[in-house]
Amino acid sequence: MASLAITALRLVGSKVTGATITKPWKPASQCACVSGGHEAELQVMAAEAEQVAVSEAPRFIWDAFGSDSQERAIRGLSPKLPSRCKALMTRVVCLSPGDENLGALLAYWVKAMKPKRADWLLVLKELKAMESPLLAEVLEYALLEDSFEANVRDYTKLIHIYGKQKLLQKAEDAFHAMKGRGFPCDQVMLTALMDMYSKAGDLTRAKEIFEEIILLGLPLDKRAYGSMIMAYIRAAMSDKAEDIIKAMEDQQIFAGKEVYKALLRAYSYKGDSDGAQRIFDAIQFAGVVPDTKLCALLVNAYCLSNRINAAVCVIRNMRTAGLTPCDKCIALVLGAYEKANMLETALGFLTELEENGVVIGQEPSQLLAGWFRRLGVVHEVEQVLKGLSEDMKSKQIVAVPVE
Repeated sequence: MASLAITALRLVGSKVTGATITKPWKPASQCACVSGGHEAELQVMAAEAEQVAVSEAPRFIWDAFGSDSQERAIRGLSPKLPSRCKALMTRVVCLSPGDENLGALLAYWVKAMKPKRADWLLVLKELKAMESPLLAEVLEYALLEDSFEANVRDYTKLIHIYGKQKLLQKAEDAFHAMKGRGFPCDQVMLTALMDMYSKAGDLTRAKEIFEEIILLGLPLDKRAYGSMIMAYIRAAMSDKAEDIIKAMEDQQIFAGKEVYKALLRAYSYKGDSDGAQRIFDAIQFAGVVPDTKLCALLVNAYCLSNRINAAVCVIRNMRTAGLTPCDKCIALVLGAYEKANMLETALGFLTELEENGVVIGQEPSQLLAGWFRRLGVVHEVEQVLKGLSEDMKSKQIVAVPVE
């Protein structure tokens, strides 16, 4: 078996096609990535490689190169990595994306080491752990190797990688290649495609995949529904997204918290308080306990729609549920009171909060101070704020100057 213990490679000859070999290779000088203590071992390996070269005439030679970053990457390889896998990894880290030598390196590794699927998976796992940009290229090559024993889930992983990189065409090519090899197209694969189109903002293609899943009679899970909901949200079609939420509830399927939050945010930013309240109720029906961020989105929806009393009611309900109203919630209500020119009601709102042990933080305090400046009542209110600051010192309230 030929050794792969020396670190870098370059093609020899004018052109390489498939397994055609144009020139034999010879051992080169020791790579900078390998310490000098292994000189004797390298000589043995070089001799072994020369012997193989006589009969097999490999298509490349190992060259000596290696930057500090490559050395660090090699030292960072998992110590549990088998020697045959480590031999490949010490070379892969020396290559850049799109390097034409990668294919030759992988071909020689397959021929010399005769890896099994477990070896391929260890290499891919290591590349993923080190966030190597070559992960997709190595996986793409492995899919065509008999020793890898490719299956549908391997293609799903490749499509997922391309989707994260927004390389839609490459993802589609991988999908068609999978179908061309006769692999069945399952719900997980189609969901990965739909999620990719959803994140890319391609509502039309996402809908096509969603409908295909239904036509094929495949089950729809929370991930598939969630991807379609997010596609509608990104297309500013909150009503369509809510329709899917209702259809899921009828089947006792509930989306993830982040999906509900995204839809609640969409209604909140539009000032659609009715829609926001419906989604807030749906969140609780799904068994998700609302936190301060979800409550703040509901408060924002009521404030934007000028339903201040309802926003205050939400804050009171937060206290009842054991949640401390955040500065954002308080500031939103104060902003709505200022817009409606309801200073006295706003001060009453703050007094109620203080009586219930809620500390008024920096954001609402600054907003209130700015309001007083615009009203020209700084001097009259200064004493009130000063007294308030002294009372709240034990609670570490942030004092905000009004001048």
